[in-house]
Amino acid sequence: MSVNNITSKILRDAEGRKESILAAAEEEKNKILSKKVASAKELETEILEKAEIEAKSKRERVISGAKLKARNEKLAAKQEVIEEVFSKSVEKLCKLNDREFVKFIKDSILSLDIDGDESLILNNDGQKIVSKEVVEQINTELKAKGLKGEIKISETVGSFRGGFVLEKGGVEVNNTFEALVDSLKDELEFEVAQVLFN
Repeated sequence: MSVNNITSKILRDAEGRKESILAAAEEEKNKILSKKVASAKELETEILEKAEIEAKSKRERVISGAKLKARNEKLAAKQEVIEEVFSKSVEKLCKLNDREFVKFIKDSILSLDIDGDESLILNNDGQKIVSKEVVEQINTELKAKGLKGEIKISETVGSFRGGFVLEKGGVEVNNTFEALVDSLKDELEFEVAQVLFN
């Protein structure tokens, strides 16, 4: 075999191996590429699923937060209306005519558990309405109940809107309209809400 033939054979064999090596390399490249593409698609799907879950969760939190805020604002508005009702109740009591106010003072004092020698504190309007004669009538009825009957109008003018305060030795019995409405607020609040909002 001549050198040319041997060289040609080596070149042909090398060419054949080259083709085989290139084909194997191409196949390996395609396998690696295919794996990487599949892995990237899996990762993409996983990322998209996580993003979707997070977006849904965030959306639910936003909706939940908005519902809670709306509920709180609704409750605050209802509470404001209820407070307005109680405030109007105090206003209405403050508008009692003189006869009704005197009757309120008499009935309230006569129903209280007192000694009968307290000072009667009134606001400016109350001092104009409740005369010494009214206090004498109250004292007469207190004596008839076996009490001292020595109630007197205090020189102290109350800074409350209406009603009265009985005071003795630093102890006060608060019968102001504000205090009376406040004392009923807890037990009536539910009923007022039922009437207003149902």
